[in-house]
Parts: sequence; structure tokens; C-alpha cells
Amino acid sequence: MAILLVIVSVVGLFFPNTYSNETPNWTAQAVGQDMFDLLILVPFLIVAAIFIQRKSRIALLLWSGVIFYLIYSFVIYCFAVHFNRLFIFYCLILGLSFYSFVYFLISQLKEDVAEWFEEKVPAKVVGIYLIVIACVFYMLWLSEVVPVLIAGSAPENLFEIGLMTNPVHVLDLSIVLPGFLMVGILLLRKEPLGLLLAPTVLVFMFLMDLTICALNIVMRARGLEAGYGISAAMGVLTLVSLILLIRYLKSIKHNHR
Repeated sequence: MAILLVIVSVVGLFFPNTYSNETPNWTAQAVGQDMFDLLILVPFLIVAAIFIQRKSRIALLLWSGVIFYLIYSFVIYCFAVHFNRLFIFYCLILGLSFYSFVYFLISQLKEDVAEWFEEKVPAKVVGIYLIVIACVFYMLWLSEVVPVLIAGSAPENLFEIGLMTNPVHVLDLSIVLPGFLMVGILLLRKEPLGLLLAPTVLVFMFLMDLTICALNIVMRARGLEAGYGISAAMGVLTLVSLILLIRYLKSIKHNHR
């Protein structure tokens, strides 16, 4: 998967015609995503694989968050980027990510996940955080979607990115935010599935918030409009998610399986 990511990122960054059919806004976001994948995700996947082979439970849990992030990202690449020379690679990464995550769930739920953690695991704090984040982003996205639905028009940002629908709205409203709510509720109950998926969701949030900051930097560098307020808010969420993730992982009794 790391090799495939390198191929996709390098071609996207160094062959300008890869995104020739995209709008300037969507091209900037695609290039920013390629930079993030190459500089952050590829090294992490390699390091995580090494430590997973050494039976590190923490590495496995962190890896699961990256895999979930890749599923999210490459659904967007597959469905919201015009057909180009990398299409098969997009599909391969999406497929590998999806089935890797399915395998992770099936294999780990066979174990006694509750026994991995100390009694002081911050399950309630993380659970409340996930529920609050889900509610906030539901209100944010619906505040963009509902008024234009009533008016019989379309969100303005669709014209900027040149798409029929916003893939972020689709994925968040239908899959990610309901998932946050469910994991949050499971954590409040200290259910094994919630305990297992909490690091996955926190890593996903950390990477997604960091990505948005990076994309805004790329967009500003290309002379496109990008709000400083959004970067600041995402920066705060990045820090909070990282702090909670560190606290959560510290409550694991034994790092090695």
C-alpha cells in the first residue's frame, strides 16, 4: 500500500496534466493531498508495519486509523476526480484499505479487548468528545445544505470544485458522523467495539484536521481563497485529538500481544 501511495503521490505532484480536468480549487486540494500522503502517510505505514510485525498493539491501533483515513480519501479520489492514468491505482488502494480494515475488525474482535486497558482508560472523555464533534459537524454541514435545498439551488462550493455533489458532505453525513456517534455511545458504555475503535477514530480525526490545514496552505500558496479561521479551528481540533489519543494509548496495559 505504501508503494502504491508513492506512485499516486509522485505522479500527481510531478505530472501536472494528471489533474488537468479539475478546477483550480480542486487541483490545489488534490496536490495538497498528494503531498500529505507522500510526506506523512507513507513513512507512517512503513514504520507501523515494522512495529506491527514486532507485535506492537499500539502500532496496530494507530495503523487502523490510517487505513480508515485512506478509505475515506480514496473514495473521494475514485468518485470525485476525473478519470486519469491513476484510476486503477486509486481502486487498488481503496480495495486494499477497505479489506485491510475489515480484517482488522474481524481479527481483533476475537480477542478480549476490554482486558487491554486499565480501569482509568479515558473512555467517557473520548466518547463525549466524539459525540460533540459529530453534532457540531452535523450542524455545520446541514447549515450549508438545508438552506440551498429549500431555495432549490446548490451549494456555492460545488461551482468552485466543479463537482455534482460534495463528497465530503456525502461521506460525513452518511458514514463518518454516524460512526462517531456510535463509537462515542459505545465508549460511554465501555463496550469492547468502542474501546477498539476509539484510537481508529482519533487517528482519523487527527489526520483529517491536519490535512485540512495543509490543504489551506497549498490553496493560499496558489492564490486561492482559504479561510484562516478554518485553519485555526482545525489546528485546535488536531491538538485536542492528539492529546486524547496519547492519553488513551497510555492506558493500554501491555503494548505487545
